[in-house]
Amino acid sequence: MGIIKEFRIVLPLSVEEFQVAQLYSVAQASKNETGGGDGVEVLKNHPFTNHEQYGSGQYTYKIYHLKSKLPRWMAALAPAAYLEVHEEAWNAYPYCRTVITNPEFMKDDMKLVIETWHKPGKGEQENVHNLSEEDLAKREVDYIDIVNDPIPSRSYKEEWDPKKFHSKKTGRGPFTENWKDNADPVMCAYKLVSFHFKWWGLQNRVEKFLMKNERLLFLNFHRQVVCWLDEYYGMTMDDIRQLEDKVKDELDQERVQAPSKGTVATE
Repeated sequence: MGIIKEFRIVLPLSVEEFQVAQLYSVAQASKNETGGGDGVEVLKNHPFTNHEQYGSGQYTYKIYHLKSKLPRWMAALAPAAYLEVHEEAWNAYPYCRTVITNPEFMKDDMKLVIETWHKPGKGEQENVHNLSEEDLAKREVDYIDIVNDPIPSRSYKEEWDPKKFHSKKTGRGPFTENWKDNADPVMCAYKLVSFHFKWWGLQNRVEKFLMKNERLLFLNFHRQVVCWLDEYYGMTMDDIRQLEDKVKDELDQERVQAPSKGTVATE
């Protein structure tokens, strides 16, 4: 196994609220990032039960079309098949596992695994993923602060800035520099990212690029989650499943018609 990194993202939400918040935000982010041949294609989205590892939950299979999303040096080296990645996800909330591969080109030489536990608190738990001593020694912990961490100018949008957001439905926000001191409710997403990439001469460069990109994706996505609070607050899981069905149809149309709008975000 290559790099192991654990991102801890503290949020002003309860664990129960985040179940809906996450799924709503994935649907919205997918719409925002799809168009001009790029974006998200949802192939499967259905419940699973009696899984030997995850129990029961929701399974999804997606293809991310990335032709304008990769850096030029990477796109220049890769055939068209490299510009698609496949994502399988098992959402057995509060645990989620996502596996991203490139089966057409890289096959077993590329695998990105994201395992997430959603827990109450501010990220104080030290081994929620039950890592072995060997993996704990490799693991790097990175705390993401959705309010204070810097955002590149190309990614910044005022409507997704927690410092400027106030929820009319809950009264939460705007969030100040010391927001975590008195946050209530408060929870943490513990995201363990494991990346295997085998390509002689490029491995270190790609690993660094991916981890830097994943951090930015996580930061942007969870800022959006907070700032969309009034849009999903009060929604049920039935409401979410209906939204996902609607968004799937919209994504299929947008991907082939509209211009591309940004960088695709995974959960």
